[in-house]
Amino acid sequence: MAKGYWIAHVDVDDPEAYQAYLAANALAFAKYGARFLVRAGRSAAKEGALRSRHVVLEFKDYATALACYESPEYQRALAIRRRVSHGDLVIIEGYDGAQPA
Repeated sequence: MAKGYWIAHVDVDDPEAYQAYLAANALAFAKYGARFLVRAGRSAAKEGALRSRHVVLEFKDYATALACYESPEYQRALAIRRRVSHGDLVIIEGYDGAQPA
């Protein structure tokens, strides 16, 4: 079964207040088994316009990734994030088919 992913690109307007979002999102991420594959770190924008912070979260499947976003736990965290940052987030199903030769 293909895994599910959140891919987020965020600009943080208030780094100190953003810490409350990080604490709040931990509840949802633990409940839904999220695993960080990318969490900030160095990056190089080679094409297009990107934001300053990048996050990739892995979930056991696409349905779980969606359920986490819609959960009351994450919605509480999201209310905090929207006050202190702006960004883009996509929830996407992974690929588990054959790889090209």
